[in-house]
Amino acid sequence: MPFSPSKRKGTISGIVFVALVAASATWIAALAPVNALGLSPLVVGIVIGIFYANTLHNHFPPAWESGITFSAKKILRFAIVFYGFRITFQEIAAVGMEGFLVSFIMLTSTFILGSWLGMKRFGLDRDTAMLTASGASVCGAAAVLATEPVLKAQEHKAAVAVSMVVLFGTVAMFLYPLLYTTIFKEASGFLHLSPEQYGIYVGGSVHEVAQVVAAAGINGPGTEMANNAVIVKMTRVLLIAPMLILLGLWLSRQAAQKGGPGATVKLVIPWFAVYFLGMAAFNSLQLLPEKLVYGINSVDTFLLTMAMTALGMGTRFAKFRGLGLAPLYTALAMFVWLVVGGFLVVKGVTAAL
Repeated sequence: MPFSPSKRKGTISGIVFVALVAASATWIAALAPVNALGLSPLVVGIVIGIFYANTLHNHFPPAWESGITFSAKKILRFAIVFYGFRITFQEIAAVGMEGFLVSFIMLTSTFILGSWLGMKRFGLDRDTAMLTASGASVCGAAAVLATEPVLKAQEHKAAVAVSMVVLFGTVAMFLYPLLYTTIFKEASGFLHLSPEQYGIYVGGSVHEVAQVVAAAGINGPGTEMANNAVIVKMTRVLLIAPMLILLGLWLSRQAAQKGGPGATVKLVIPWFAVYFLGMAAFNSLQLLPEKLVYGINSVDTFLLTMAMTALGMGTRFAKFRGLGLAPLYTALAMFVWLVVGGFLVVKGVTAAL
């Protein structure tokens, strides 16, 4: 127990330490050069955490480890629940069936493709493959964090997945606007994308929310292009709850099969994902003032930064030995699918509806 009398002091000290580092990450992310790169506090936090784990770790009290673990596990789940305050069902309905179908198809296909390629073609273990697939298919680092407790994966595997999200999400942030201005905007026929279609395309296939905002902000914020991108992206975020519940059911079935005849099935339901849906539903009622919701989201971002920082603090490079280039190949294959497949899905769905 992290808060048993014998461990309480070390646990609290560890949590405070993580909070201070997360505050530093938040400050760094707000600096103009870093902000211009589209790097969120979550990404800065994990970078600082990894630096700590591989350089300064041995110079800090071991008793703090329980607080770092608490931040990476418990605070994480609390933060994911309140992530629901970023979404309303009204916003999702505004984009209509086109946005929902693109989100659903891209999330499902990317997660299945990434998991299958990672495990069957590139030799990744189940957890690393699924965490990498989750980050690419849903909402980047936050999705990796949300999936990690369902899989009960080791911290360094989540860090591998996050690094892949950062790499290819950053590439997407610059590639998509380039494709739009040089090809999609001026093309006629099949290759042409309207501003509205481009917004759906970005929202349905770019990794992080911040990267979506950057890639779709060609004509400035508040345009139909930018709004469509953000709403479709948040639809993907919302779909993480049913995805994690289905993943929990699948894990239970796999455990039962390995246990042999008569094995007891332990149902793995990520309740924090269910509560996340509840928060989104409550937020849809719009009972709280906008300033209060903004404050909740700001606090939630900081808690997510704490969780990501703690995740980095548990990541030591020695644990990566043996993985080789398999995570990179898996993430690259999903990236190609997101760019090419996402375009085809958007064209097909918008033409059909």
